Amino acid sequence: MTRNPEHRNLNATNLYAVILAGGSGTRLWPRSRGGHPKQFLDLAGDRTMIQQTVNRVRPLIPLDRIYFLVGSRHAAQLREQLPGVPANNVIVEPSAKGTGPCVGLAAMLIRQRDPNATMTSLHADHFIRDEAGFRTSLQTCHALAQRGLLVTMGAAPTYPETGYGYIERGDALEPACAQAAYRIARFTEKPDRDTAERMMATGRYYWNTGMFTWRVDTILDAFRQHMPAFSAQLDTIAQAPEQLPAIWTQVVNETIDRGIMERATNAAVLPIDIGWSDIGSWASLHDLLPADANGNVVLGDHVAIDTHGSFIRSNGKLIATLGVSNLIVVETDDAILICPKDRAQDVKLVVDQLKADRRDALL
Repeated sequence: MTRNPEHRNLNATNLYAVILAGGSGTRLWPRSRGGHPKQFLDLAGDRTMIQQTVNRVRPLIPLDRIYFLVGSRHAAQLREQLPGVPANNVIVEPSAKGTGPCVGLAAMLIRQRDPNATMTSLHADHFIRDEAGFRTSLQTCHALAQRGLLVTMGAAPTYPETGYGYIERGDALEPACAQAAYRIARFTEKPDRDTAERMMATGRYYWNTGMFTWRVDTILDAFRQHMPAFSAQLDTIAQAPEQLPAIWTQVVNETIDRGIMERATNAAVLPIDIGWSDIGSWASLHDLLPADANGNVVLGDHVAIDTHGSFIRSNGKLIATLGVSNLIVVETDDAILICPKDRAQDVKLVVDQLKADRRDALL
């Protein structure tokens, strides 16, 4: 069989990974806390989410070409969980400014090391069932990026999720690595259920995974065009790295989607079907983990009587449920969460209330 020349071994190329590790994961309270957010938890296996993310890319990208964006509060935790990461590859963000500035800062630093680099931007807390399929798609994104495109992976939706953003595909591009790709027509942020159902019915929409690939020169050109003030700040940081903390206080708080992708004319989407989830709630985790004959996912000691479709996690105590369905029950040392599964996205309201009540020990 003739091998597609675009499908070469990326380990010998200049592909870099940037893993964004600054999320708070409030919808997974009470396990996910400010001091120990979900990317550092073992939610879906015996490794933490950030460890799984690194292992997923390492067959293609060596560890010395993997960079991390993390807040100062969690930098030590990252180094503890990933002891082999070179010290210079851990970029500590002085304060949270959104994914746009994070990506720009990483691209600038990678360009200083390798002006011809291509980078993929990933999140530290995502789940992907088909890891080999992910790597195949990443190779395709790399090939598309060589055309000067800003490429994102769009997951084929399996249900009308209201907690995700959506991407509508536009005109078809020339296939890469025998995979179809499209220009992006528009982004839609977290629609209501009726809108999500209508979008799914068209077959033209994908979940916005937030996984991007581009050449560093392409993305930095995009910052110059669409976020010129921030681009100028990056230029100053490149010339005087010691000024990063001071300059960062003036940097705009912006997502890469709003700041760049929604404005760019060279944005492209690669459809994927690899079992992707951002594990944005306990209900999402319920859907990912193996369930028993009654549809219950049980972690820990549980007695179930007439219990169906529920997620139960005990932390040393016996949890008994009787006559309930579609329930979330999560116990930790100092808190218990109980809510209907269809309200799982609202768990952050509990966190908001705890903040308002200044119950900082529970945050």
